[in-house]
Amino acid sequence: MNQASPLPQQASPIARAARRWLPGSVDRRVRVLGWLSLLFQVVLVGTGGAVRLTASGLGCPTWPRCTADSFVTTPELGIHGIIEFTNRMLTFVLVLVAIAAFLSVVRMRKERRDLFWLSLSLGLGIPAQAIIGGISVLTGLNPYVVGMHFVVSISLVAIATVFVYRIRFGERPPARTVPRWLTGLTFFTVVVAAITVVVGVLTTGSGPHAGDNSDNKHLAPRNGLNPEILQHVHSWPAYLTVALTVAILASAIVLRLGRLRAAAIGLLAVEAVQVVVGVSQARLGLPELLVAIHMVLACVLVAGITTVVLTLRAADGSPAAESPAPQDRELQR
Repeated sequence: MNQASPLPQQASPIARAARRWLPGSVDRRVRVLGWLSLLFQVVLVGTGGAVRLTASGLGCPTWPRCTADSFVTTPELGIHGIIEFTNRMLTFVLVLVAIAAFLSVVRMRKERRDLFWLSLSLGLGIPAQAIIGGISVLTGLNPYVVGMHFVVSISLVAIATVFVYRIRFGERPPARTVPRWLTGLTFFTVVVAAITVVVGVLTTGSGPHAGDNSDNKHLAPRNGLNPEILQHVHSWPAYLTVALTVAILASAIVLRLGRLRAAAIGLLAVEAVQVVVGVSQARLGLPELLVAIHMVLACVLVAGITTVVLTLRAADGSPAAESPAPQDRELQR
């Protein structure tokens, strides 16, 4: 049963009230905080892209302070300092959301260990993300460190997606409901998509948007790779990902796997937009707005392909697959 254990008699009234207020089952508060966790992870990538694309990578020239004498931006740093400092402040918003999300599931830690560990992982990922961001500043925006910062961010997007999915559909079913070959096809698609993201990071690190500061005389270093060649190399696994997604969608239609079909359609739609944006930015000389959209869409794509993987269990939408989570069954008694 999903009931909170009684508090010791010596517990203060405030502690008792706080414990009673915390959700004992998945409710609207938990769902909202789950979505906020995912949303702000994507927003953080978008603001990080704005730092790159406005040449504000060293708008705050040091870390953890903004300057040697101030934790906040100063008028002397101008617009670049404001942009970089705003991106740093968003991390604290994420921390607050992560703490709230963790507290929203802490009473369910025995019945819903999945939500407990997912929320804890998101919370621990944020300081790791901040430290890597600080290292990127202290190393003068080394392109590999900047790229690692993006990879960590996009990994947290995947974890947040799992968190939202488990909040909505309950614990992971014990076995997949799709054929092994379809499972293999899906995980191969994940590998190809991951290669696409990594090559995209290397492509960005070789080009004009690797993460510059506002000093045109001392621009951030590049990784030394040929950006024109990397653009083509980046496109190969991207197109293969689209083809594999079409194969997953066709399989879901033939096998009548409703939830997988819906997830594959959503993923394919994101990939189509991503391809259009990617081709357009390459032909138009990498305009900042399209590059920013491309970065955010990469997060949406990762969220989409994570959802596809999650639907490999209970993908047919059968009554067993749609059965309520343990805490919901208890409420129905």
